[in-house]
Amino acid sequence: MDLQHWLGRATHAIQDWADTFGPYRPHPSLQVDDDRFGAVFEEFTARLADNYPFFHPHYAGQMLKPPHPAAVVGHLTAMLINPNNHALDGGPATAAMEREAVARLATMFGYDTHLGHLTTSGTIANLEALFVARELHPGRGIAHSADAHYTHGRMCHVLGLTSHPVRTDDRGRMDLGALEDVLRTGEVGTVVLTTGTTGPGAVDPVHEVLPMAERHGVRVHVDAAYGGFFTLLAGAEGPEGLPPEPWRAIAGADSIVVDPHKHGLQPYGCGAVLFRDPEVGRFYLHDSPYTYFTSTELHLGEISLECSRAGASAAALWLTFQLLPPTPDGLGRVLAAGRRAALRWADLIEASHALELYQRPELDIVTYFPAVTPATLTGIDAASARILADGMTGPDPVFLSTLRADRESFAARHPGAVADADGARILRSVLMKPESEDHVEHLHNRLERLAGCP
Repeated sequence: MDLQHWLGRATHAIQDWADTFGPYRPHPSLQVDDDRFGAVFEEFTARLADNYPFFHPHYAGQMLKPPHPAAVVGHLTAMLINPNNHALDGGPATAAMEREAVARLATMFGYDTHLGHLTTSGTIANLEALFVARELHPGRGIAHSADAHYTHGRMCHVLGLTSHPVRTDDRGRMDLGALEDVLRTGEVGTVVLTTGTTGPGAVDPVHEVLPMAERHGVRVHVDAAYGGFFTLLAGAEGPEGLPPEPWRAIAGADSIVVDPHKHGLQPYGCGAVLFRDPEVGRFYLHDSPYTYFTSTELHLGEISLECSRAGASAAALWLTFQLLPPTPDGLGRVLAAGRRAALRWADLIEASHALELYQRPELDIVTYFPAVTPATLTGIDAASARILADGMTGPDPVFLSTLRADRESFAARHPGAVADADGARILRSVLMKPESEDHVEHLHNRLERLAGCP
């Protein structure tokens, strides 16, 4: 795509539409001449240079990458109108786009019926899911993996719910025996399962928890904020294929959260929450005497805790889905490249004398640490911190992140390491850009040199 061309077309298209309403004189209080703007814009772009190169495959740190050009064009085009997807009269076109895009997400997960909408983030989406959980099971708490996103503990506090962290196994997944013990107490109303933890990218066994939850009469919420789009690789042929069982089972969950601003190629913020039972909309219903008056059809604001929400986010997602749909042959090809890259790098690390794999990647996140002698947690922590800092300097920079592994988690995976501290930082790389597939060897060689391998 020629981004400059289509951004120009966007401004012309909106101006042509605006001209159909007749001329008017812009107010002088809003006028800014080009010379004045140019000076400020120069400072603005100079300040934006103080960023890491999220677009480049040598950036393999946090879960960051630019949106697809189609999403940029869709977002900007709608933003020139600035619709608000709270009420239908605030954005008739983008409200329809939101419903269509959310329906495609529901289909991707296997929902036959759904109620859902976009949110500004996965945090807000999870808040809404836990809010409904509280209304359905008042007085009962939330169980979630100890490695689940910290959102769940925070949102339980906000909602006045008791949070029940459940220990994980040696792959970072929720331990089923520990979950059974928690459920026997009768104090839990909803279990949160994570398909793609934000640390090592672990996938909880949804297919094994669902029957357990049914026996105990509790609901299941799937936090697929990071990993949700990987359901497109469930059962796929080739090395990128994922075991289908946990992903197919998501269709049996009561609610799901996914973030299109991660693997859906969208700009921040674009999250989504889906409920299998549309009747839970009754917990959202409220009245606004000056808002819901243009249609008897359900307004999106009537099924959301948020009020104002950017219609531009819905437009960007809708436009992207027309070109790269949430199907195995659409977005699935993008995720497959990142998954192959992670597996390839894991193989290289396993064959390395300078680096050690923390655990095999399940999605596109690689966790590893420098091999040090003696193998102590303090030594691993210090070496990881040094490599993180050194990697960002010099003529050939690489950008990583670190993950703190506690003593118990480290011992479960690497019992030979001397636990002389409560935990250690290890290195973590997110290969969510498909271009990473062509740069894995370079990243690995650079990391080996940083680790002291000649």
